[in-house]
Amino acid sequence: MTSILILNGPNLNLLGTRQPEVYGHVTLSDIEALCRAHGTSRGADVTFMQSNSEGILIDAIHDAKGVHDGIVLNAGAYTHTSIALMDAISSVELPVVELHLSNIHAREDFRHVSYIARVALGVICGFGAAGYPLAMDALLAHLAQQ
Repeated sequence: MTSILILNGPNLNLLGTRQPEVYGHVTLSDIEALCRAHGTSRGADVTFMQSNSEGILIDAIHDAKGVHDGIVLNAGAYTHTSIALMDAISSVELPVVELHLSNIHAREDFRHVSYIARVALGVICGFGAAGYPLAMDALLAHLAQQ
């Protein structure tokens, strides 16, 4: 069975209450349930994790090698700042799909820069919680071609 790590970065634990005009009212628990159900429907095992700590996210990426077949990563604000996350992704040589709830290209200029995109298969943004199953499908399609 294909194994996917869905990794969420800083402040995503506040979904549902944090800036609902940008991120909506869906909670991270709602998204986890959506991802688990979608994984089951696609025959994929899903591990779901969130951390506000860059180091813990890096450790999770390192630990994914040999355990998971790929990663869906919503790195939150670390997308725009973390060369360390980019290097971790490059180091483990696992396919990664970058994901954002909001359309980062329609927001502040600093959000237009993504270090993760440089090493990701692709980027899905702007579709809210619906982006998670899209990212999972993109990752699964990629894995099926290998």
